[in-house]
Amino acid sequence: MDHATGALGSLIPKLGELLKEEYKLQSSVKKDVKHLEKGLESMHAALRKVGDVPRDQLDELVKLWANEVRDLSYRIEDIIDKFLVHVEGPEPEDKPHMLKQLMMKMGGLLTKFMKRHAIGDEIKSIKVSVQEAADWRDRYRVHEVVANPNVATMADPRLLALYKDQKELVGIDDSLNEVTKMLSDGDGDVSKQLKTISIFGFGGLGKTTLAKAVYDKLKTQFNCSAFVPVGRQPSVKKLLNDILYGIGKKMYPGLDERQLIDEIRVLLEKKRYLVVIDDIWDKNSWELVKTALVCNNCGSRIITTTRILEVATRTGMISRNRI
Repeated sequence: MDHATGALGSLIPKLGELLKEEYKLQSSVKKDVKHLEKGLESMHAALRKVGDVPRDQLDELVKLWANEVRDLSYRIEDIIDKFLVHVEGPEPEDKPHMLKQLMMKMGGLLTKFMKRHAIGDEIKSIKVSVQEAADWRDRYRVHEVVANPNVATMADPRLLALYKDQKELVGIDDSLNEVTKMLSDGDGDVSKQLKTISIFGFGGLGKTTLAKAVYDKLKTQFNCSAFVPVGRQPSVKKLLNDILYGIGKKMYPGLDERQLIDEIRVLLEKKRYLVVIDDIWDKNSWELVKTALVCNNCGSRIITTTRILEVATRTGMISRNRI
């Protein structure tokens, strides 16, 4: 579950489930469910936009609204799940001439009828809460004030490191040679295997600078390459699109995460590639990126930079940054 969007990612498909004939909802309730589904899809999109902004740059009003919508999504999902548990599953079988079995069946049918009636009332109440959240969003123009105007725009040190002049890269020769050697082809079939290393160290030690120097030195040896900054709270979709742009020089804004991963795998399938994933903070982000970077036995290389040891150990070989 994506924390930035609360339970909305899993909740919206469940609302679609409620519309199926097997749940036998009244037409008026189905209409309310469809209305609710559209409202929550809009909120889902807004929360994804909020999630793309670093938390310390969010307007306080936006934080309050986002927290309220997330809490609301969890409450709604709890209600829907309880309904599905009580209504799903086969109804008790009726065995001839057995009064007890007949009573059990009638009791089960009555329970389901009551639950269907109750969910209609719950949906109406939920609709009111969602509409209030939508009104709040529109009244205070949440979509226009995502970023806090009082937070000074600071230059991302990773961005500065990417464009350092080669003359400024003093004292990195030893580290540059070490990482280059770790990435070297080696002998025989081993050279064709995908190789991944991680440049590990505390913040401010020059990991990005070193990775960029290695990247610039080696990229001409590969069919395609990409240098992708990640950061502490990455947007998965942006991360995958950045990889795609690097290797294919084209953006795919209409694709979802799974489609982006598939597209990356197709593009890399028969190519020797070099990809740098810079400043990755959590193992889940790495595991997701790894699914896209296909192991094709073409001699491809992946470099990650991180200050998190657990992330570094996941990638394989580690170069401890000593710049």
